[in-house]
Amino acid sequence: MAESRITILLLAAGASTRMGKPKMLLPLEGESLVRRAAMAALASTATSVVVVLPPAAPAWHEALSGLPLTCVDAPSLGGPISGSLHAALDALIEPVDGVLVVLADMVGVTSAMIAAVIAAGGPAPCRMVGSRYADVVAPPLLIPRRLFGELRAMTGDGVGRALFAAHADEAATVEWPLAALHDIDTPADYQAARPVD
Repeated sequence: MAESRITILLLAAGASTRMGKPKMLLPLEGESLVRRAAMAALASTATSVVVVLPPAAPAWHEALSGLPLTCVDAPSLGGPISGSLHAALDALIEPVDGVLVVLADMVGVTSAMIAAVIAAGGPAPCRMVGSRYADVVAPPLLIPRRLFGELRAMTGDGVGRALFAAHADEAATVEWPLAALHDIDTPADYQAARPVD
């Protein structure tokens, strides 16, 4: 059985309204949030990485310069997650067996976590896999190729969660500590994520 070819869809096109400034460009552990997330994705077992960025955002592209990945613009700044997912699916160049959705502001997600979710998907054709944090299922979320059409037909926020719920009986989950669910939306979230000086 062939190993699954998985492309990571790294979503980083949020409007950062609660932060008050572009959170993806904030530094954490010496790198901007978006570059840090991209490097974790690249260090995993995925075959390629597509990053969805805000439209007309040269600073985001500059933050990712030199990394072997594909950047694609979201249809609109802070639009629904479905727009980012559809744009990323449109940017797929090579045939893949599945995509792994990762949110760039979930700073607790590591390359080892990403690799574990990919491994749980099994050989091609892979199965759907969600990450479970206590009673919450969230990214990293592995979506097999056979569900791409269904994903394209969905609009709004929470489409990954809805797709997982629709196929939960055939999906797998990987358990993670609740602390790994931490994402950065507000200045307080950012301060909590930064190491103490």
